[in-house]
Amino acid sequence: MTRLWTVRRNADALLAVILLVAVAALCILMPLLWPLDPVRGALTATFRPPMSVIDGQIHPLGTDQLGRDLLARLGLGTAVSLAIVLSASVISVVLGTVLGMLAGYFGGWLDIVIMRAVDIQMAIPFILLILLIVAVVGPSMANLVLVLGVTGWAIFARVARARTLEVRELEYVEASRAIGMSNLAIIFRHVLPNIVGPQTVLLTLDLPRLVILEASVGFLGLGVQPPTPTLGNLIGEGRSFILLADWLVLYPGLVIGALVVGCNLLGDWLVRRADRRNA
Repeated sequence: MTRLWTVRRNADALLAVILLVAVAALCILMPLLWPLDPVRGALTATFRPPMSVIDGQIHPLGTDQLGRDLLARLGLGTAVSLAIVLSASVISVVLGTVLGMLAGYFGGWLDIVIMRAVDIQMAIPFILLILLIVAVVGPSMANLVLVLGVTGWAIFARVARARTLEVRELEYVEASRAIGMSNLAIIFRHVLPNIVGPQTVLLTLDLPRLVILEASVGFLGLGVQPPTPTLGNLIGEGRSFILLADWLVLYPGLVIGALVVGCNLLGDWLVRRADRRNA
């Protein structure tokens, strides 16, 4: 009975793992194992529905407007989108954590400057800011990673600052100052370990936002440019043919949905787990 209750209590975490593992398998295994080229197609094989067989080769998800295999393109597109999202999240977490710790630990004018920058950053809609910057610097994978990363640091800075304000008043931190330990050593030895947990939870809750933003920018044609696929530009390319070949939009949309739902479920489970520990 206890085991059944444990499984039911963690059912959302189990579903999250299943969804995320399925997406990971798609983006890792498909580019390596699937024999069809995701970039090259055949104009004689356009808009073939799922499970079509062309020249002895099955196309489980059908083909697109240029005769390219959708499964191959979806696998590569998922990998590219995840690479962008994860790289941008690393920038956001590192930048936000460092600035938040500096603001919380040293305080004063540094805290005021950093937190005013946070307020300004969070007052501007993310998608509007991203579209504006990408339109100015130009669409490319590197620019998109940088823009997504730089525009997402503020929430991590706030959490890091709040946690740093708590930790810096603890007795063992005061003792470290008393024995002459440098501020940098205190930050890395005592403050940072206490921030890793909350930032990890926040990251899982922030990943869906990055997935949707990356897909939105790609959908509008301001992200990675064709023929390289991403989840966003796959939907953007397929929208013109949605009445003729709805699978071009359906399957990338399902992958985006799986990523968003999986990350949200995992984040919610981590929050509840942390709350039970602190109770």
